[in-house]
Amino acid sequence: MKSCYLLPLLAAVAAFSVSCVHQTQISQSNAPVSVPMNNWDRQVRNAVDAGDGDRELRLLREKVAAEPDNIQVRLELAKAYRERGYHEIALEISRLAVARFPQSGDAQLALVRDLRDVNRRTEAIAGLESFLKAHPDSGAAYYSWLGILRDESGLWPLGEPAHRKALEITPAVDYLHNNLGYNLLMQNKNEEAAREFTEALKLNPGSQMARNNLALALAHSNATREAVANWQATSGPASAHNNLAAVWIEKGNYSEARRELDTALSYNRALQAAIRNLELVARLDARPATLQPLEATRWQRFRTGFRKLFVGPLDDSRTEAPKSASAH
Repeated sequence: MKSCYLLPLLAAVAAFSVSCVHQTQISQSNAPVSVPMNNWDRQVRNAVDAGDGDRELRLLREKVAAEPDNIQVRLELAKAYRERGYHEIALEISRLAVARFPQSGDAQLALVRDLRDVNRRTEAIAGLESFLKAHPDSGAAYYSWLGILRDESGLWPLGEPAHRKALEITPAVDYLHNNLGYNLLMQNKNEEAAREFTEALKLNPGSQMARNNLALALAHSNATREAVANWQATSGPASAHNNLAAVWIEKGNYSEARRELDTALSYNRALQAAIRNLELVARLDARPATLQPLEATRWQRFRTGFRKLFVGPLDDSRTEAPKSASAH
């Protein structure tokens, strides 16, 4: 799994709607009161209903019953429920698979994914750590997942050795370098992070994720020209300067942020991200958000010169409507 960078976002204001309360008369009834189902019971009921009408699920369940020692079939069933949105059901199937086959790495990774899907990362980390302690020679994917889970839990210093272990096992994989680089970036180890993103790009020159992350690391290292060049390669000049402005906003340098936003809007007057960032800066430094007047771009100047050279001077008098003759 690949990590991605995040730029500061404009905070949104949540709107709350208030509804009137009406008093109503409720007729008395002797009908038994049904107990509302909890989330788990509702998930089970929905999953059973889905399974009864879903040929693939029905066949997988029948196959699990016929081949109880077939790990892959159990994991396929968990995956099928996961893909249909029944995450709690998938989690229970994965739990049972790990309990029945504790030595299976595939079952352990399936359990890790399902725990993550229901935001139980602490349990996923503990289970994966125990598995790796018992199976230290496991592949790079296991250590990579451990690093990702620790990163997502904000445990950046603990995530770093896991990412490094994954790279030690499989050094020539671009996304592993990207993930380590992102971890380092979050620890403000910007130069080390830039080296990892550069290595990722050597292995996969077309990785937009690694290039964007490299630009972010360079921006935080004050190598702003190189940062803009990398961002511009993936998103164009307007977005590149807006991204750099976002970095300056994060650092609290609002004058530099305004300068970059002016540049971004000179390339694309309608870039909403830049407009929102300009409004954000205006609130932060208590100065009005004013758009600079447009200047002629290099292309516009070239086009004007081309017309003058090959078409002739742009004389307004030549475009006026002919005057009507007046009677004397």
